[in-house]
Amino acid sequence: MAQKTLTQDTKELSFKDFKAEVLNDYKIAKISRECSLLGRREVLTGKAKFGIFGDGKEVPQLALAKAFKKGDFRSGYYRDQTFMMAIGELTAQQFFAGLYAHTDIEIEPMSAGRQMGGHFATHSLNEDGSWKNLTEQYNSSSDISPTAGQMPRLLGLAQASKIYRNEKSVQNKTNFSKNGNEIAWGTIGNASTSEGLFFETINAAGVLQVPMVMSVWDDEYGISVHAKHQTTKESISEILKGFQRDNNANGYEIFVVNGWDYVKLIDTYNKAAKISREEHVPVLIHVKELTQPQGHSTSGSHERYKGKERLQWEKEHDCIAKMRKWILDFELETENGETLRFVDSEADLIILEKEAKKTVTTAKRNAWNAYNNELIGEVKIASSLLERVAKKSKNSAFITKLKNDLEKLVEPIRKDILIATRKTLRYIKDEEFSEKIELQNFIKKTIDAAAYKYSSYLYSESNHSALNISAKKPVYAQKQNLVDARIVMRDNFDAILKKHPEVVIFGEDAGFIGDVNQGLEGLQEKYGDIRISDTGIREATIIGQGIGLAMRGLRPIAEIQYLDYLLYALQIMSDDLATLHYRSFGKQKAPLIIRTRGHRLEGIWHAGSPMGGIINNVRGMHVLVPRNMTKAAGFYNTLLEGDEPALVVECLNGYRLKEELPINLAEFKTPIGYVETVKEGTDITVVSYGSTLRIVQETAIELQQVGINIEIIDAQSLLPFDLNSDCVKSLAKTNKLLVVDEDVPGGASAYILQEILEKQNGYQYLDSKPATLASKPHRPAYGTDGDYFSKPSAEDIFEKIYDIMHESNPEKFKSLY
Repeated sequence: MAQKTLTQDTKELSFKDFKAEVLNDYKIAKISRECSLLGRREVLTGKAKFGIFGDGKEVPQLALAKAFKKGDFRSGYYRDQTFMMAIGELTAQQFFAGLYAHTDIEIEPMSAGRQMGGHFATHSLNEDGSWKNLTEQYNSSSDISPTAGQMPRLLGLAQASKIYRNEKSVQNKTNFSKNGNEIAWGTIGNASTSEGLFFETINAAGVLQVPMVMSVWDDEYGISVHAKHQTTKESISEILKGFQRDNNANGYEIFVVNGWDYVKLIDTYNKAAKISREEHVPVLIHVKELTQPQGHSTSGSHERYKGKERLQWEKEHDCIAKMRKWILDFELETENGETLRFVDSEADLIILEKEAKKTVTTAKRNAWNAYNNELIGEVKIASSLLERVAKKSKNSAFITKLKNDLEKLVEPIRKDILIATRKTLRYIKDEEFSEKIELQNFIKKTIDAAAYKYSSYLYSESNHSALNISAKKPVYAQKQNLVDARIVMRDNFDAILKKHPEVVIFGEDAGFIGDVNQGLEGLQEKYGDIRISDTGIREATIIGQGIGLAMRGLRPIAEIQYLDYLLYALQIMSDDLATLHYRSFGKQKAPLIIRTRGHRLEGIWHAGSPMGGIINNVRGMHVLVPRNMTKAAGFYNTLLEGDEPALVVECLNGYRLKEELPINLAEFKTPIGYVETVKEGTDITVVSYGSTLRIVQETAIELQQVGINIEIIDAQSLLPFDLNSDCVKSLAKTNKLLVVDEDVPGGASAYILQEILEKQNGYQYLDSKPATLASKPHRPAYGTDGDYFSKPSAEDIFEKIYDIMHESNPEKFKSLY
């Protein structure tokens, strides 16, 4: 396999070294192209499910690789295979292992088969979940497929360098940065620049002035749609000219270069790197006149939407063909009259090209054998077991057929093995012999092994998991010190910033005014505008900042002003943050804490509680719903001791309520995944969370007056929920259940109900139908009455509980209506 491309300026090289570098680059490009060509055939023959390749983009990626240094980060998209090969982080065999979805992380290091080919990552973590020294390796953040989804994260990766260069408190973290000299390199297709995430990120990077170099690979199409339907003026660099920096204002440096011009590309990328690395200026490189020799993907042919003239132009302007011609035509006369050439004749290049093709053919064969032989071995074990089972069973003929059908498969998968063995189990359900037990154990073992291969690492499995952090209660002074709850939050954040120098907090209005509810009051003045900072109104890239910063060893707390506004950022939370640890097979992490406030207030856009939608979109994150600010502060303290991302939803109407101020700030911890029984009772278990829990507590007093004693459980944590199964223990006592929240019907309350009844088997203790009480199926209308008639009120809760008790004992609890 070709080695990493050299990074020195060609002026510093001897001609011999320059020649070696050029030919090595050409070989890498040819290997990459052969991978694309052969990869497509593997998909069309059925050995792989889908292919999306980097053919046509090879030469500019060679240039990018030359400017890319250890410690730098890539946040790209699924056509960057040549770049990954050029920096030495992807071999041809690994390329095919990814195409076949090999589930061994040593063989397929990008994702252990969890992502389709073309999605690249490097390993940031050691086996124990601790950080590697990221400055000593080339770094690629794990790719995602959603177009432009790589952009928000790119912003944070770049901003980390700015923080490490300018914030003294973290300049000792030399395993993450060397004086902020690292660049974050982004890549994107020209059509995807139409996405809002692209523009939001470009604007934010210009405002922040971070070392980000953005490459746009422009082949004039987005799948089948021409650039004239994608971009104003058909040119992203044209419409971004207003971002060009000048003597009067900061902005971007913008370059435009043809994607087939090897020399100009190298010069452009070296210039871009120097500007961005030294000056911390963002750079846009618009790489034009690229091609797609095989079209967009294996799902179709570009001949359907490209005319003959365009196809002929692409053939002539293929970047590898252009580089080949340049190599053949190159001559340099020395002062001594000697003529220097890269090759003596075309035959030299043909030999190199044949070597590249052989390398790829061999890599493909080895990758397939490694993948298929593993499965064939598993088939042999299953087949042998089925044969022995068949000899003992009265249904031998049926089982033998399943065995024979399994053995006939040339390209088996694990699904085939389990279909045969699980169907066999049905045939012997009424029989007893030792081979049946062996078969049962084989099936269980195979499913358990598959759980590791396909379902592990959704959350941290290291000792750093937030679930391993024990509870630590708040400690209070002898003399009670009641304060507005926001003071608890503010003073705890103050203590956090002192204790954890790597913590940075940012969001809309978070800096100068100390957030809209004054939970950060005065902290920017105390800690500076790097650690406590304002952002623009751009929720998606606020989350992206947090992801990138967290991937580079900082501990960001990203504030989204209101819970309703979280919807702007939900895609990035769901597609990127929540899946990162899983899709990288536990090799990358981003322990970002997202802070927001929500639940009851006034009106459609400030009183939503879309918790059901959130928890079903962000599996892979913790979702925490504290009832007061002390509990919330405890969650922040816990999360900062762990290594997982989380969302904390503070109660919007709780900042001015009185709470006692703890004296062990930044030390007390609210445990994650555990409920709290805030009132014991005997008649019915009521589970709630957040602002609604306080209403339940108030209603409990009124219910007591009519002889109903409710047990109140605060969920506290929705993801995960009640790891200790305390809810079902309560049901065993009360035999009745009501879940109350202010999400829409079928939202988080339905989720809690399923957790208690199905996961905890709480159904067996019920003597009344379990119930939920949620909001109306719409956003709340404006005003106090809008809240009263849209969300559960004290009267609603009272009457719901009373009705359940009436059904159970109509003589004692007469009907209210």
